[in-house]
Amino acid sequence: MNDFIKVKSNLVLTIITILFTIVNLWLIIAKSPLVPDQEWAQKIFYYHVPLAWNFFIAYLIAMIYSVKYLINRDDYSDVVAMVWAEIGTIFCLLVLITGPIWATPIWGKPWTWEPRLTTTLLIFLTYIIYFMVREFSGTTEQGARLGAIISILAFVDVPIIYFAVDMWSPEAQAHPGRDTVSESSQLIQNLFLFSLVNFSLILINLAKYRIFIEKKLRNTNV
Repeated sequence: MNDFIKVKSNLVLTIITILFTIVNLWLIIAKSPLVPDQEWAQKIFYYHVPLAWNFFIAYLIAMIYSVKYLINRDDYSDVVAMVWAEIGTIFCLLVLITGPIWATPIWGKPWTWEPRLTTTLLIFLTYIIYFMVREFSGTTEQGARLGAIISILAFVDVPIIYFAVDMWSPEAQAHPGRDTVSESSQLIQNLFLFSLVNFSLILINLAKYRIFIEKKLRNTNV
């Protein structure tokens, strides 16, 4: 960590991220309004939705660098693809955890096999397979190549998750629609946008730090 923050841009980003996180926590607890019929369960929304948006972004970047790796077979593209896949999967896991926390008081049960939840679970499990393939393939190069293919194929599920509310009938849906934020009050929209920026900063900071560590590890091994 000391070597990472010795770089001025990394230090500034880390400080900004920490400040945003502290302020965001205070805003969610103290300033976000309690919505009728949801009360305190509504506050998980400011974590759940930004986490979902950011795991989409992380998997998009992982897919792009997976394509670059298959074309160029360069170590840097593999590192970046793997790191963004890792961070995206952590965020996806947090989505799968925060969702049931919200759903339990609202739906009366933590999970239903409705389309958006099921497809989110599917992409999470696909990336678990991705990491297993990378770990247990015969060679590092083979694991990177197979992992890149899985990452590209897995990204097909991202638009399916996003458009799930349109692709299945309303009777099959239990999840809120995509217009939940835009139909909310201005205060809720502003707090949501602040939280979205906060989690985007966390995503970028984690990815930069993880890439920094992975590059050092690979250079050490060489």
